Amino acid sequence: MPIEHTPCFSSIRLGDTELTSNLLLAPMAGYTASPFRVLLRRLGGLGLASTELVNTRSLVEENPRALKLLDRFIGDRPLAVQLFGGDPEYFKPAAQMVESMGYEFVEINMGCPVRKVCRVGAGAALLADVNRATKIVQATTSAVKIPVIVKMRLGWDKQCITAPTLVRVFEDLGVKAVIVHGRTADQGFSGTVDLDGIRQVVQAARSIPVIGNGDVTTPQCALEMIRRTGCTGVSIGRGAFYDPWIFKRTALFLQTGELLPEPSLEERLRFMCEHLNLMIEFFGEAVACRMFRKVAVLYSRGFGPAKFFRQRVSLISTRADFLAVVEEYRKWRDHQPPSDKNVSGDDSSLESEPDENF
Repeated sequence: MPIEHTPCFSSIRLGDTELTSNLLLAPMAGYTASPFRVLLRRLGGLGLASTELVNTRSLVEENPRALKLLDRFIGDRPLAVQLFGGDPEYFKPAAQMVESMGYEFVEINMGCPVRKVCRVGAGAALLADVNRATKIVQATTSAVKIPVIVKMRLGWDKQCITAPTLVRVFEDLGVKAVIVHGRTADQGFSGTVDLDGIRQVVQAARSIPVIGNGDVTTPQCALEMIRRTGCTGVSIGRGAFYDPWIFKRTALFLQTGELLPEPSLEERLRFMCEHLNLMIEFFGEAVACRMFRKVAVLYSRGFGPAKFFRQRVSLISTRADFLAVVEEYRKWRDHQPPSDKNVSGDDSSLESEPDENF
């Protein structure tokens, strides 16, 4: 007798704004700019995306690099601008700039564990400084009418688990949702995500949505996180590069229990080509191709045997270079035994992977 599926896919209301999906894209510095976000939206299933980390002081001072992080294609909405900083006084004018520029959400980062961010009292360092964290949230929510979201981790370390307390404080200050990565700051991205820790934050919140994050790389992972934690939805980062169709596939799986097949190699390669084309339009060919070297390497995690591809794509300087690498790779795979062409497999691990902005 088949097991009845309970739908876990839904819309999310954040203040007066309703997202059509409870699946969010977690930002990754240097990877998830507007070209990628637009392509994911076209595939379907994505409810909300965020910019990469934007320094509040740099934004207020109109630093060109900070302003570039806010650039987006017309179809790239709804979008949250993710702000970080350690000084509460910059959050009010920064949030007001975000609102005046027509963005839909402000997102406060309290989860980035990177040392250069934490040493200025920003990112995850705020989890160990409840007073400053509260002042930052209060300055932001009082400054704008658009919804404010907070991203955080469970705490600074195992001895300083502050997320369950902070979610109630932030809710009282007008925050409309919290996104929680199920690790502490000192863990970085090591170990496994703590679903019980996320559940404690969910249980502490009175009425606002709590979005879970961490290690969601398949539709099955998303369902497990929602069922075990009670979270309203999930935020997906690196999994979107391993499988750009993950939002579409997860939305259907959460809704009906039907699991669509993973994309074929040819679908993945076509998507990559579209991504590079949009990056060239957005950044210019020289900058886009230089950035795309590491992006393409991350995509290759879904190719199966890909060492041949990685070695060559890391040298591209033009669109023509990339297309030549893709064609070479196709020919190389044509000469491999059928057993070595499994797209879901991988012939080697990457030396390093990008971190989400938590």
